[in-house]
Amino acid sequence: MANEVLTDQSFLLYAAKHYNNPCCFELSEFKEDLARIKYVKKLITRYIQSGEIQERLILNHLITLNNVFGPEVLVKIIFLKMEAQLKYIKPFLILLNILPEMIYNVKKENAIIYTDSIEMDQKIIEILRKI
Repeated sequence: MANEVLTDQSFLLYAAKHYNNPCCFELSEFKEDLARIKYVKKLITRYIQSGEIQERLILNHLITLNNVFGPEVLVKIIFLKMEAQLKYIKPFLILLNILPEMIYNVKKENAIIYTDSIEMDQKIIEILRKI
């Protein structure tokens, strides 16, 4: 999985290939799970604009996504789809213990993202520490 390149063009095929939900019987269920990525992105955007975060809802979406994709695939998807919001999502990934030190092949072959170089939003850190 680490050697597969994930791009916007390969996203749907990549997600479908790594989707593991034994309870899924229809394409609509797969699409609903994929929509959770958009929901998380919207919730983070709302936090950036308003200063209010729905941390438990974000955690619920991330837990569900982790359950159906696994941590390695989920993190690659998040780093592709939420690149501009990484400082806000990183504390959630740390809390869930699914953030690796390095992420490979997002957007281009042989790309390496060192996750320790990504800063984190302090307000989100403080909120998540109380959970």
